[in-house]
Order: sequence, then C-alpha cells, then structure tokens
Amino acid sequence: MLLDTALALLALASALATRPWRLLASQPPLAHEAHGAPAALWTPLLATLVLQPWLWALPTLHAMPLQLQWSGACLVVLMLGWPLAVLALCAVGAITGLIAPMGWEQALSLTTWQGLVPATLALLLGSALRRITGERMFVYILGRAFIGTALCIFAASVCAQWLGQRLPGVGSDLSLVAHWLMAWGDAIVTGMLATVFVAFKPQWLATWSDRLYLRTQG
Repeated sequence: MLLDTALALLALASALATRPWRLLASQPPLAHEAHGAPAALWTPLLATLVLQPWLWALPTLHAMPLQLQWSGACLVVLMLGWPLAVLALCAVGAITGLIAPMGWEQALSLTTWQGLVPATLALLLGSALRRITGERMFVYILGRAFIGTALCIFAASVCAQWLGQRLPGVGSDLSLVAHWLMAWGDAIVTGMLATVFVAFKPQWLATWSDRLYLRTQG
C-alpha cells in the first residue's frame, strides 16, 4: 500500500509539473477537429474515461476462472502523451473504484500496476527507441505499439507479482505464462488501433507527427 501510494504520487506530481492540460485548453471538447490540432485529443481522452473503467472493472464484475486483465495504459500514452495519460489513468482508477466492488486500496493498486507503471515504462521505452533509431514509422508501430506494449505490460505484471499480487485461480508456476499471454492480447489491440490511427486519425495520437515520421520515410 505504501509503495503504491508513493509511486502514484510521484507519477502524479511529475505529470502535474508539466501542466498537460495546456494541450486541451485551445478549444472546447465539442469544437471541430482540425488536422493535428491539440483539441483533437479530447476524443481519445473522453473515450478513455468512458471505456477504460469498465475494462478495468470487468474481472470483478463477472466471476471467471481466469480473471483476464486489460491495461490499455500504453495505448493511452500513445494517444495522450505521458503527462496527460497519468492524469487520465488516475481518473480511470477512481471511476473504477466507484463502479466495481473493490476497496480503495485495491483501486489504488490497480491504478498503479495496470496504469501508471506500464505507462511510465512505455514512456521510457519510446524515448530509448527514438534516441536509438530516430523517428521511423515502422519502429513506432512495431516497436512501441506492438512489441513495446507487450514488454511494458509484462514487466509491470511481473513486478506486481513479485510484490505479492497473484492472479486468482492461477498457480505461481503458471502465472508468468498467463501474464505473458495477456500482455500480448493488450499489445495486439494497441498495435492494431495505433496502426489505424496513424493511417486515418493521426491527430488522435499525441506522440505521432506526420512531419517527423513521414519525412524519414523518403
């Protein structure tokens, strides 16, 4: 509990220090979305706040032999950028605590290990890939959205398990396999949506820039 609180407060303070709400301040959420305009981020933000809590709450709302966990944090980082994603994921965790039969300690743990930790790992991995390879569309889609999501989600799950969080109904010898498979489910969805957004809605990806990534393809 103490570690979860410290990690959440550290991430939240770091995000607030960058004042990410400035990305949303230029236009109201119902304004027309110009291509690449910051106001376009209202759409993925509102979608995150509406859909993500139900996905996080699903394992507690239905009795299943294996509680399939969905993070979505890496996709939120790609869409909103890390600072705004941290605020959104904290809000998602609070909403999940209201709609799901769980205590606030469990909601905090969920927010930390399914949201903030994989989101931060995705930020670090994205920065490392850009430093090593530059702005390349193939690396963005395959490295960050597909493989990067699987690695970040799996690493966060392993850390959570090492700290004592277990998957209900799964033995300790099979839990790593279960986490690995669920991480790839997250990665496939994130990669597919990122690919679609790059092609048709690049303004929904705060971490994408046609000017930077498409210029290097020529």
